Amino acid sequence: MPRAGLDPAAVVAAGAALADEVGLTGLTMGSLAERLGVRAPSLYKHVDGLEDLNRRIAVLALGEAADAIGDAVQGYAGRDALAAAARAFRAFVLKHPGRYAATIGVEPSGPDDPLVTAGLRALGAFTAVLRGYEIGESEMDHALRMLRSLFHGFATLQVAGGFQWSADVDESFEWLIAFTDRGLRSLRTPSAIAPAEAV
Repeated sequence: MPRAGLDPAAVVAAGAALADEVGLTGLTMGSLAERLGVRAPSLYKHVDGLEDLNRRIAVLALGEAADAIGDAVQGYAGRDALAAAARAFRAFVLKHPGRYAATIGVEPSGPDDPLVTAGLRALGAFTAVLRGYEIGESEMDHALRMLRSLFHGFATLQVAGGFQWSADVDESFEWLIAFTDRGLRSLRTPSAIAPAEAV
């Protein structure tokens, strides 16, 4: 019997949850249909296939990540905001590895694609953190790419069990945050440095 109340949002949410359990590559229309208690063809009333499902999961994940980071940095600035954003991002990836994986390498189909809005929201959370460092506009894109590379790399390596050394992973992450903070502070524009600091 088809599951009552099934709609695109419910299908995407269930797909995201299943991807977190089995990995994005393990998510199929058949496995999702089984999870929802419907026949696979029924899902096509709500999504246009696996590729469309994955794109919708990516939109969901980007929005959730943006919310998590935005909430975490409220009331903080500078290193405290950076640390809050980094920890929130890492926690999201560790909790939702499958849905986060859907965000990697997916390209918007055009300016009206929901991926654009969701992506800008996620980007905006980190941009706000960087503005607290008074980094010049010419450095902003590079700084954003650096943050993404550092925090994405750390979190996805951890999810994959890539840290095999005995050193505590949490301590390593805090070391990474401190290192990043020092680097970002060195990028402040000359006008942002107080006279006493410039001596």
